[in-house]
Amino acid sequence: MFDDQNPMHRNAPRNRDESYIRIFHASPNAPAVDVYANGMPLARNLRYRDFTLYQTVQPGTYRVEVYPAGRRDMPVLATMLTVPPRSIFTIAAIGMLPNISLLPIAEPKIAVPPGKFLLRFSHLSPTAPSVDLTLANGTVLFSNVRYTETTSYIPIPASTYHFQLRLAGTNQVVLEVPNIALAANRLYTIYAIGLPGGQPPLQVVIPLDGSSYITP
Repeated sequence: MFDDQNPMHRNAPRNRDESYIRIFHASPNAPAVDVYANGMPLARNLRYRDFTLYQTVQPGTYRVEVYPAGRRDMPVLATMLTVPPRSIFTIAAIGMLPNISLLPIAEPKIAVPPGKFLLRFSHLSPTAPSVDLTLANGTVLFSNVRYTETTSYIPIPASTYHFQLRLAGTNQVVLEVPNIALAANRLYTIYAIGLPGGQPPLQVVIPLDGSSYITP
């Protein structure tokens, strides 16, 4: 499932310093995009809410350019990205046009307790205030998480959960997330994206983190 034709490591010998990255399109008003690293394609036609597969990369610093899909004239973002050796990252395109940016979110390798999974929360909704992530019974898992913040992981028993997003420090629920089955011996990040009261709406995506199965 890894792209051995990735431009960030093409023609480079495999070595123990290789890292893994995926790109996440979390900018709610940006079109589908193409992503280039040092002028070579890294992702094509990546749509809002979507992730690329994890790809092996060589550590180093890259010039990353993001264009509307199918174009190469005027990038919506041009920035530098440094990839450390032996790391795993989700690189999220966040914010609102014309001021989008890339947010590298590290995925550390952590031992998972038996019968449990590891969960964390990442606030990527550009217009949402600080929030708490809770269970439906009011148990607070993560409190006062601000935009662009990603929490540490916590261990939770494997089961099916009903999560809620609440305005920080209150009982006001802004999003219900029912019937989420999460398996043992995995690492997950709940990403909050979208626009409260707008389009696309506030929502979450809960992908399996690559640190669940990748050994960098």
